[in-house]
Amino acid sequence: MDRGSGILMHITSLPSPWGLGDFGHTAYLFADYLESCRQKYWQVLPLNPTSTYTAHSPYSSRSVFALNPLFIDVQNLADQGLLAAPSRREPCLQTNRADYQKAQHIKNQKIRKAFDAFQPHADGAFDRFCSQNSWWLDDYCYFQVVKSKICPRPWNTWPLDLRDRNQEALKNLSKTYSKDILREKFIQYMLFGQWKSLKHYCNRKGIKIIGDLPIYPCLDSAEVWANPDLFKLDQHKRPQFLAGVPPDYFSQTGQLWGNPVYHWDRLRHSGYRWWAGRLDLHFRLYDITRIDHFRGLVAYWEVPYGSKDAKNGKWVKAPVCSFLDTMLSRFGKLPVIAEDLGYITQDVKEVLEKYRLPNMKVLLFAFGQDDDPYMPHNYNRNCCVYTGTHDNDTAAGWFSQKATAEQKKRLSRYAGKKIGLHNVAWTLIRLAMASVADTAITPMQDILGLGNWARMNLPSTVKNNWLWQLKPTYLDDQHIPEKLSAFSKTYARDTF
Repeated sequence: MDRGSGILMHITSLPSPWGLGDFGHTAYLFADYLESCRQKYWQVLPLNPTSTYTAHSPYSSRSVFALNPLFIDVQNLADQGLLAAPSRREPCLQTNRADYQKAQHIKNQKIRKAFDAFQPHADGAFDRFCSQNSWWLDDYCYFQVVKSKICPRPWNTWPLDLRDRNQEALKNLSKTYSKDILREKFIQYMLFGQWKSLKHYCNRKGIKIIGDLPIYPCLDSAEVWANPDLFKLDQHKRPQFLAGVPPDYFSQTGQLWGNPVYHWDRLRHSGYRWWAGRLDLHFRLYDITRIDHFRGLVAYWEVPYGSKDAKNGKWVKAPVCSFLDTMLSRFGKLPVIAEDLGYITQDVKEVLEKYRLPNMKVLLFAFGQDDDPYMPHNYNRNCCVYTGTHDNDTAAGWFSQKATAEQKKRLSRYAGKKIGLHNVAWTLIRLAMASVADTAITPMQDILGLGNWARMNLPSTVKNNWLWQLKPTYLDDQHIPEKLSAFSKTYARDTF
């Protein structure tokens, strides 16, 4: 990665009159804002569909391939003649908290009207999209229709003919619900086109998009339903093991995620075809991909199904070198960032070094001990430094509520000045920007110096996450673009 800096902010956090951010006008305004701040990267969280059932976590989705229908740009549908132009009387839901329920209600109405006006075979573009993406799109659309029309329960409790993908049952599904399936394809066609346009706009401004790839699909997802042999499932399609992490300093019982683990022998036997398709799509959607829980590609913690916690698990090695060599042969290069936070063993470090994959550093972790590995003077160039991530508190929230007196003292000593609530966020931003790390990323909440209330996610909880939303008035403050631009120039991250 080129030396540069950027901002981490998810699409849902964009200002929007529709309840939460989308691929519309305010996304383009944020790209302009990044350019005015002389930033080279915009990092987003997974763009996959979310649901109320999983508290709208972007890391728990029905599909690792599909895009979230809530991100569809209503104005773009109107521009294409599929809707009447939104009037000034349209409901305005702009707050500083995302409202998924209202956004879903409004967007569903708009999408249905737009689909009714859509001519799918007008110019061949829709047919080409469906053909090129049929390897995942058909299964996703079938999955969606069964969920909404036949059985909302997890797929491994569906009627056996649908659970086991009986071909006659799928044919009947395609025939009986042909319009509903076509609507699902229409939604994805529009979303992919709108995202492509937004990414192209960013790229023209010299801004690269960093996307996020969760390592495991959810059990109740189209991908596990369509590819049960690639996961460790029993004859009843229940997981034999679940993914997680072992007990550590942060949790005495470890973390049990609920995702099924891969059957790596079968993946290898297939030439990793499913993974190659997944990465190919990701590399087209984003300029750079952050692989969440990268260590799971080296060795993963599997816990017997039915366990109450993650204590009873074990480490199982994955064929990481075979996998990465195959992907390199396929793609020529791997534009990825390896998320290596948490319990990292020597074998993970050796893989990162062998394949020269940039890893992650988090400044909020840096001041718990003297000469901590996360302190900037211990970095090498090939890494990506964050003030914090979506799973951390904001810098101000950390300083006011979690940092110990000793941590504050170390930070002040390291920065060479007295650090308080008024300057902690920009001090960490400066430390990140000044570091040798090729890439420095700052959450938008830290750019604005916001407190704990603006935190994006608190791991292992389900309430009050993924809700923070940016106010439109952020564009009125010219002090921030001037300050970020100056930092980029001073620390050689401004190479436009």
